[in-house]
Amino acid sequence: MYGLLGSVVAAVAVVVVIVVIVAAALVGRSLFTVVTEYERAVFFRLGRIRESAKGPGPIIRIPGIDRVVKVSLRVEAVDIPSQQVITADNVTVAVDAVVYFQVIDPVAAVVGVDRYRFASERVAMTSLRSIIGRFQLDDLLAHRGEVNTELRAVIAASTTSWGVEVRQVEVRDISLPQELLRAMARQAEAERERRAKVIAATGELEASKELAEAADRLTASPGALQLRTLQTLAEVATEKNSTLIFPLPIEILSAFAPKK
Repeated sequence: MYGLLGSVVAAVAVVVVIVVIVAAALVGRSLFTVVTEYERAVFFRLGRIRESAKGPGPIIRIPGIDRVVKVSLRVEAVDIPSQQVITADNVTVAVDAVVYFQVIDPVAAVVGVDRYRFASERVAMTSLRSIIGRFQLDDLLAHRGEVNTELRAVIAASTTSWGVEVRQVEVRDISLPQELLRAMARQAEAERERRAKVIAATGELEASKELAEAADRLTASPGALQLRTLQTLAEVATEKNSTLIFPLPIEILSAFAPKK
């Protein structure tokens, strides 16, 4: 009987120890909050900000009285979904972008705006449509860096008061309508054909100038003309023709005429 009573007491003791450990863990968890290196904690006591952002490291708080809101200080990337935008020359394009921002004032990011990530994304979407609408399509495609710079300035003007700094803005893709793509392809093909014709015409002009100069020199020297004729005869003779008809320039005969 005493052995059974001892076993019961031991089991109760084990249960009590487990309950104490669990209770201590829960109390410790409610009393302490660990803030990592890339985070800062905004500390509220009875609804008021007690002091500036705290961390990194452990923070002691009173359950039911204190509230801690953690804010990440890492650079975050926000994808701006594709937006249908009308450019200044009335062309409808689909544009998407990515915005890199970072919280530099955790207190302002928590107190100054509700859900600063969501608010920053909405500002970026609105600014994207507004900025793209100011550019013509050719400028939009050729000067994307200027679009990124202006877009960053407009977004930063709204997010700075929230303690959020815009690090970089990049317009990723500009999708054009299919009919416009086909028209641009036809235009590019026509431009290539025009350049090819200009190059061919330039080559013909240069060749005609060279031929005219060569003809003038051959005319001025009958002996050179005769040598060129003989060279042509030699080249034709190598083709193994059974019959050869070769027109004889009258200038060659003038070389054999008696000189006056």
